[in-house]
Amino acid sequence: MISGTREASIGDSRAIRALLRGRFRFLIVVMLLVIGLLLLRLALLQLGDHEQYAARADENRIGLRALAPNRGLILDSRGRVLAENLPAYRLVVVPERTDDLDATIARLADLVPISDDERERFHRQSARSGRFEAITLKSNLVEEEVARLAIHRHRLPGVDIEPYLTRHYPHGELFAHLVGYVGRIDDRDRQRLDDDRYRATTHVGKTGIEYEYEGRLHGQPGFERVETNAQGRVLRVLEHTDPTPGEDLRLNVDLDVQRAAYEALGEFAGAVVVLDVASGQVLALVSKPGFDPNLFVHGISHADYDALLDHRQRPLFNRVLSGGYEPGSTVKPFIALAGLQAGAITPDTRVFSSGTYQLPGHSRRYRDWKDGGHGEVDLSLALAESVNVYFYRLAVELGIDRIARELALFGFGRKTGLDLPGEITGVLPTRSWKRATFDQPWFPGETVITGIGQGFTVVTPVQLAHATAALAGRGRTAPPALVGERQPVRMIEHDEAYWQAVHEGLVGVIHGASGTARAIEPRLDVIMAGKTGTAQVFGRPDDDEGVDEREQDELPEFLRNHALFTGFAPAAEPRLVVTVVAEHGGGGASVAAPIAAATLNAALEAGL
Repeated sequence: MISGTREASIGDSRAIRALLRGRFRFLIVVMLLVIGLLLLRLALLQLGDHEQYAARADENRIGLRALAPNRGLILDSRGRVLAENLPAYRLVVVPERTDDLDATIARLADLVPISDDERERFHRQSARSGRFEAITLKSNLVEEEVARLAIHRHRLPGVDIEPYLTRHYPHGELFAHLVGYVGRIDDRDRQRLDDDRYRATTHVGKTGIEYEYEGRLHGQPGFERVETNAQGRVLRVLEHTDPTPGEDLRLNVDLDVQRAAYEALGEFAGAVVVLDVASGQVLALVSKPGFDPNLFVHGISHADYDALLDHRQRPLFNRVLSGGYEPGSTVKPFIALAGLQAGAITPDTRVFSSGTYQLPGHSRRYRDWKDGGHGEVDLSLALAESVNVYFYRLAVELGIDRIARELALFGFGRKTGLDLPGEITGVLPTRSWKRATFDQPWFPGETVITGIGQGFTVVTPVQLAHATAALAGRGRTAPPALVGERQPVRMIEHDEAYWQAVHEGLVGVIHGASGTARAIEPRLDVIMAGKTGTAQVFGRPDDDEGVDEREQDELPEFLRNHALFTGFAPAAEPRLVVTVVAEHGGGGASVAAPIAAATLNAALEAGL
């Protein structure tokens, strides 16, 4: 029994071993099959799909990094710098490399002043960027700050001092409205800019020439092909292409004339425009007060911006392009041409001014600026003495429709096309304009005061300067331009005798025995033709038209009339136009004309 049992046990053991061997062989076969399949797949990846996956790996590992170009310079007509790029240093922080970001910023604040605005901008940029990117905390460090940070730099991981070029405006407020300024790119800028071209750029033109000629000033970016790790940090540079700097831009403006015009305005807010009659080139363009454009380059503080907004003279407002003023008596030469062209008057037509004018059948009196009137005057004397009654009568005889057509020929009521952003059209009133604007008919009394540049008519200083250039050129001039030169065009076709008659009257304004601006004659080295004007700010409650210059000193400053002057020289062969608006200056003869004389003298001294 025992022997049989042992034999059975041995048989079972052999069966089990046989079973295990069979299973082991099966597992070996399965493993070999799996390994074979893996090797086959690996071979397919390495050989068949190698190029596809290698390309994907390179895309993850190698990338392009854009390099910002240097911005072009802005120069005056003689090559003097108005906007430049200066070397500077900025404080940057890489959040990933700091032990404690808030503690690091606190330690930095002990070394250099960091404003709340700078902290806010840093955290805003940090939220949009990767933690491995260097983010600017403070720009435009002074030398003392750079030295102080350098001494403590070894104790500040993740902190660095980077050199860069910053935009600088050496003449400050003198060219603030003309040249403009650059500022950090914001969401609104990104909507209008080419992402590829501006990928590495931090600043862009915001106003003035900087905005208008952004495409030429910016240049073309370069690039670097760089190797990065999985987190995107640069490991090495594989290829480098330099950026192309932006174009240097030379303006038509002369620095000396610009400064002379700005200084001549004195304490008055206002505008001065100097044009070349033939080419339309802008030789000076002043809006005063200005502001320091350097404040905006790295982000103006809330306190500085609020101070500009709260300033009573509104320094951020560009009066040359966006300031709308009644033209006052500066419109009279254009009304005179309309009368001559329509046959309503001749140069010899005489009108008696007793001091007031009334429409037939109306009781309202429209007064002249001179008590008792000017007596009997012809066109030349009416212009020289700025006789209101003469132009009241002429305006009524012409009617608003013919007046509007003549003024439109000179560019009133539309933009001049000056190469700066922000120009307004002004207002050239007509019957249809009033109906569309106020849903009211046109009244005869409104035609009366249109004849002396009051009522609804609104012009900008550059618009008035452009119209004066057309007047000086006897109907021929070019649109105003700050960069380059435009072709002159024939704007108006009038009889030569009409131009001559009006020019003679405008010469009499300055050089005539009773001209309104005769006080500036001794200051001039050339014969100048011009016209004074007063833009009404405060009207009388007794239906009279305006307050004359002698009464202006009795009014608070903010109620005084705006003083205007526009003219050209030399009178015989006009080359230069000067237009002035002095806000609340009181009178064109006493305030605006001397400013124009000083500006003209500076232009002549500059050889323009």
